[in-house]
Amino acid sequence: MPVSAKAVKAHQTELSQCCLCPDMIGPVITGEPSTSKIIQIGQAPGIHEGRVGKPFGWTAGKTLFKWYESIGIDEDTFRKNVYMAAVCRCFPGKNPKGGDRVPTLHEIEQCRPWFETELQLLKPRLIIPVGKLAIQQFLEFDKLTEVIGQQFRIQTSAGKSDCIPLPHPSGASTWHRMEPGKTLLNNALQLIASHPSISKLIRR
Repeated sequence: MPVSAKAVKAHQTELSQCCLCPDMIGPVITGEPSTSKIIQIGQAPGIHEGRVGKPFGWTAGKTLFKWYESIGIDEDTFRKNVYMAAVCRCFPGKNPKGGDRVPTLHEIEQCRPWFETELQLLKPRLIIPVGKLAIQQFLEFDKLTEVIGQQFRIQTSAGKSDCIPLPHPSGASTWHRMEPGKTLLNNALQLIASHPSISKLIRR
């Protein structure tokens, strides 16, 4: 039975009230209450996402949506038609040595049930993990070159899904701007563009 937008909204309302991790900085960030069979999962919101109130709402998001634009999917279409999740839904805070703090294993586990509920609700055909932390929730690997540019068939708690990982679009990362990262990123985007679940979103 198809999931209703009402059920997804109810889930997001409950999620928005979560306060299990004392070192995380709210608010909880959620995307549109889409009933899509496509889930994108990021790492965690950045410092600005709380103000704009949406995932990938700042600099990294500009890069991410340029990637999708290159295969014919504009930002508004993507946000409305893809469920946008994250490994952790609150800003972890800054690392004293620079950059954002990486969520602890405990924080990841505390947030995991929210994603498991989304899997059960949506039963996605395609999962797009963005960034190393997100990819690690589904695949075992040492280097991004082992997984970017490929499609995997994975088993989740809600059944089987295709998984096409993307690198993180952070401005601090040069991986996706240098070879072999540039070519592998393009390969991944072409796999996404040709996936049956997403091809209907592409402008012809």
